[in-house]
Amino acid sequence: MSGTTGDKVLVTGALGQIGTDLVQALRERHGNESVIATDIRESDGHSSVEGGPFIILDVLDTDGISRICQNEGVGTIYHLAALLSAVGERDPDLCRRINVGGTISVLEAAKVCNLKVYSPSSIAVFGPDSPKHATQGAVLNPTTVYGETKVTGEALAREYLGRFGVDARGIRYPGLISYKAPPGGGTTDYAVEIFHAALKEGHYECFVRPETRLPMLYMDDAIDATLTLMDSRGDSLGESRAGYNIPCLSFSAEELANAISERVEGFTCDFVPDVRQEYADSWPDSIDGSVAESEWFWSPDFDLSSLVDEMLRGISSS
Repeated sequence: MSGTTGDKVLVTGALGQIGTDLVQALRERHGNESVIATDIRESDGHSSVEGGPFIILDVLDTDGISRICQNEGVGTIYHLAALLSAVGERDPDLCRRINVGGTISVLEAAKVCNLKVYSPSSIAVFGPDSPKHATQGAVLNPTTVYGETKVTGEALAREYLGRFGVDARGIRYPGLISYKAPPGGGTTDYAVEIFHAALKEGHYECFVRPETRLPMLYMDDAIDATLTLMDSRGDSLGESRAGYNIPCLSFSAEELANAISERVEGFTCDFVPDVRQEYADSWPDSIDGSVAESEWFWSPDFDLSSLVDEMLRGISSS
């Protein structure tokens, strides 16, 4: 391995929902110039990349990734570029090409440049034959293309660790809720859209049934979990390191709507399921994050009540 000359951080998919918050958190920790934000599209003044370096980057360009890492002295990549579930199902070939091909490109660059890699997975790795409270070792038979790409991503991370010593780590993210960036085309987008609709129109038409219950997490907790995992000593991490379940919330769409209606006078919500209901039905209601909790000692700070309060405050002040 040729290695790199420094310890800078590179983030792919920096303009997405997670990237918006993660770039900000990393720059607060490492300094603006030490965190290189990248995406395939122009930043157009996006708040997540203002004040620090931004590079247009195609994650399928392995040589380009390696060149940037070597020239800039990158030591760690947070690989967030991906097509999410609802968008991915509309174009399966593109979803596979970006999600799997992009992960291979990043892992290949990591092999050449001796990089540490964060490559997130998702609760979409589970399928209808997984238990409704999904354990870390539950069977992974997803029924969505997006879920298939995330199972493959976990397998690739394990392969590159075992064969080439690439320190690759990941979390199976639940639905993530944030006010700082718009949702990116996932099945859990309703849990973000509902807040904006409540404050702007006073009404929301939800695309899943009221009783639909899914694992969820406030974005601040997701960022904290990500950084905690990456800060953890490698020898403390077990065989789940490529895709940890993490402790998180579990609430129904109706419970979320009710919590908002308690705070936003006159807010109403109708439930009109569409094809995304099928994807939600294939996923667990909740997940067991005890392995992550025991190996790297993490648990969330936000419950449903504080999550709702933060979202309404953040949207109102933005």
